[in-house]
Amino acid sequence: MKTDMDLKTFYDAEFDEHGDVAARTRDACRAAFGRLLGVSVNAIQAGGKIMLFGNGGSAADCQHLATELTIRYKKDRAPIAAIALTTDTSALTAGGNDLGFEEIFARQLLALGKPGDVAIGISTSGNSENVIRALNAAKEMRIVAAAFGGRGGGRMLSVAEPFLIVPSETTARIQEMHIMLGQMLCGALEMELGLA
Repeated sequence: MKTDMDLKTFYDAEFDEHGDVAARTRDACRAAFGRLLGVSVNAIQAGGKIMLFGNGGSAADCQHLATELTIRYKKDRAPIAAIALTTDTSALTAGGNDLGFEEIFARQLLALGKPGDVAIGISTSGNSENVIRALNAAKEMRIVAAAFGGRGGGRMLSVAEPFLIVPSETTARIQEMHIMLGQMLCGALEMELGLA
């Protein structure tokens, strides 16, 4: 059944909520962003890489950010080593079928990761089992187990550091901040590595 919607009220409310979450995220994530930038710079300078993983919209963010790093963000420059563990359909489907969906990212990380790399798990809830298992695998391998989350951090609080937690309960707003923070990381890496 169709209901009449006050479009102006809806439109303005979405922008107002976005602006409020952005302002709170600016303060809440500042220190963790600095730590994530630092470990990422160290990893790349030492010949390592950044590995990103998440589900649904977060999977799309992983692919987006890995591309910004490997191809370009603001200008032509040398590539920055990054990979989204969300894009290999053969690995995802074989892993899901043979090992279980909970293991799809951990298995790839075990195959591709090395000490000193950075793993970035993205989950709006902080409770995605396959993301948590991959972060635990990263820690066991002496890979930095970083994350982007929301809703207070969820179960990822016990495994992720640095952990950028967006102070919101709304999935759309959390995702908007994740892609903003991720693109900021791309820009900051270009500058810190002398590539911008």
